Amino acid sequence: MLDGVKPTIGVLALQGDVREHLHALTACGAEAVPVRRESELAAVDALVLPGGESTTISKLLEVFELLEPVRARLREGMPAYGSCAGMILLASQVLDTRPDMQALHGIDMTVRRNAFGRQVDSFETDLDFAGIEDGPVRAVFIRAPWVEHAGDDVEVLARVPSGPAAGRIVAVRQGNVLATSFHPEVTGDLRVHELFVDTVVRPRAGV
Repeated sequence: MLDGVKPTIGVLALQGDVREHLHALTACGAEAVPVRRESELAAVDALVLPGGESTTISKLLEVFELLEPVRARLREGMPAYGSCAGMILLASQVLDTRPDMQALHGIDMTVRRNAFGRQVDSFETDLDFAGIEDGPVRAVFIRAPWVEHAGDDVEVLARVPSGPAAGRIVAVRQGNVLATSFHPEVTGDLRVHELFVDTVVRPRAGV
């Protein structure tokens, strides 16, 4: 992170891996705060949407009257990062989900929910991740989605390297919005969070 620039990054704190993301962002030098209200959303420079249960988070966004405010901030250019369920929420279209699930349209992509299977099909693998140096990223997939289709303006950052799902897209970026199928917040490897924090910091520093 650039010296002297400390962004305030919110973690949507309605359900899911909130504490883990707060710890990772703090370790990367950001001011990390939970977001449950529109006033808290208005006070942050960026937002993380954590892993959890995407349809539950979608419903809670409506209950807490955050759905439209988050969509509005995304349209205004707020940086955002979604892991697992957060990737699903950031999609423009979601397959294999409930008809009342509300997507945020943060990235032009079609995502398949629970694409890798049930909880018992969770797995780990090493990924080559564009923009991240010093070796592969260890990725933990837990009832994870994958990207069925990425729009023309979406940068594919990582794909599954081998196995039955070889070639499937599991990390993307469009502008300053990042999404991964996997959970970097549970491994202790801060490089994905560092990449996101850098995305937030550089425009504020005029870089």
